[in-house]
Amino acid sequence: MVAQTRFFGEVTIDDDKILDFPNGIIGFEDKHKFAIIYDLEKGEDTAIRWLQCMEDPYMAFPVLEPFAVLDEYNPMIEDSLLEPLGNPSDEDMVVLLTLITSSDVTKVTANLKAPIIINSATCKGGQIIVENPDYDSKFNVYDAVQSRKAGEGTC
Repeated sequence: MVAQTRFFGEVTIDDDKILDFPNGIIGFEDKHKFAIIYDLEKGEDTAIRWLQCMEDPYMAFPVLEPFAVLDEYNPMIEDSLLEPLGNPSDEDMVVLLTLITSSDVTKVTANLKAPIIINSATCKGGQIIVENPDYDSKFNVYDAVQSRKAGEGTC
């Protein structure tokens, strides 16, 4: 499938890489087809990826794996919320955090409260609000990265 995107122009996505979000995502329940896009200039090993809506070229969300900024992330999710995704096993579950960007890099946040969950076996996804009371919707990514860097230099 060829998709027009705001940030990357025209990109080709293999049909088996298109993700179906049966319930859309929060605030955009009418959008159901997405793909994960990498900024090829930065390589596929970059922490930040893009969740690109295939139905709207202007809708793309920066996402990253939680372990890029956290040592531990264990969201509590009701089993019934995973049913539309095909009840993914732990091995098939991909968890991504949406980022809220800012021109001030120290103010970039990640939403720990409502991660994107993808079942890699069924290519179904959704944004799910987790039950963890200590997970914030505005977790400061910059502070977390700086803390990790400070910890790397110690013996």
